[in-house]
Amino acid sequence: MDAPRVLVTGAAGYLGSQLIAALAADPMRKPAVLVAMDLRELAPEERLADVIYETADIRIPDLGALLKRHAIDTVVHLASIVTPGRQSRREFEYSVDVLGTGNLLRACVAAAVRKIIVSSSGAAYGYHADNPAWISEDAPVRGNREFAYSWHKRLVEEMLADYRVQAPQLAQVVFRIGTVLGETVRNQITDLFDKPRLIAIRGSDSPFVFIWDQDVVGCMLHAVHSEQAGVYNVAGDGAMRIHEIAARLDKRCVVLPAWLLRSALALLKPLGLTQYGPEQVNFLRYRPVLSNRRLKEHFGYVPKKTTTEVFEFYLAARERRGGL
Repeated sequence: MDAPRVLVTGAAGYLGSQLIAALAADPMRKPAVLVAMDLRELAPEERLADVIYETADIRIPDLGALLKRHAIDTVVHLASIVTPGRQSRREFEYSVDVLGTGNLLRACVAAAVRKIIVSSSGAAYGYHADNPAWISEDAPVRGNREFAYSWHKRLVEEMLADYRVQAPQLAQVVFRIGTVLGETVRNQITDLFDKPRLIAIRGSDSPFVFIWDQDVVGCMLHAVHSEQAGVYNVAGDGAMRIHEIAARLDKRCVVLPAWLLRSALALLKPLGLTQYGPEQVNFLRYRPVLSNRRLKEHFGYVPKKTTTEVFEFYLAARERRGGL
């Protein structure tokens, strides 16, 4: 197979910057062309040799022309609003996550891109009382409308399913990623771990599946350099319950009934006293627990760290930073 000509969206982000570095550093499998595209412009000292940097928004109307200019055959789509800022509006998040992905898919077809690799999320399954104990890729995507990130991932996945029928020449690798942890990761989940007490919902174990950030990068590298296609959960083996996490953090769990927590968040969020809204209750209560069987047996990637191992790795890094 010829060396791929790769463009990465969201290339200045947490995972994007690591993927660009990994692609550029592999002497045996370096892409013929590697384009790092992001809305943010990187300073010259942050740029890597042999990488082309494009400052562009995935919503631009001439995105197809950019792909054609570099003769891109493989796109890794990471651009997404994962952790909205306090002033972020849902309309903006929708325009990036959903409309931006639609624009990119049209551009890929117009530019005869051969393959697109998309970072989706376990959130696409939604947070529902009837989720199976271990959820597989055959389960429907039912992202919750009240939870913007989950809803947008659902809409994107429905769009991708349509493209698999309408444009089968554009191969797809879709990764439904669990909670990412690494040495320097910060997100809404790790913010929960930083609280003096962890919140638990009465009657729910609130299980978490974690994936090492380097395993996510490893999956993407494998997707770039292989002929694999399909939809895959990306998670480490096993799960950790909220009480197990609290014990490892040497913290207590405050166990609340769902109705009480929902009411409290509905009052506190508009006042700016918490970053979490009432929709986060089901996020804790009905977490989808991702099975990684298809990732290992069909895609051919075995995560190097289990859920517990990556949590321990994260804790050790947090302690080194003085975070405990």
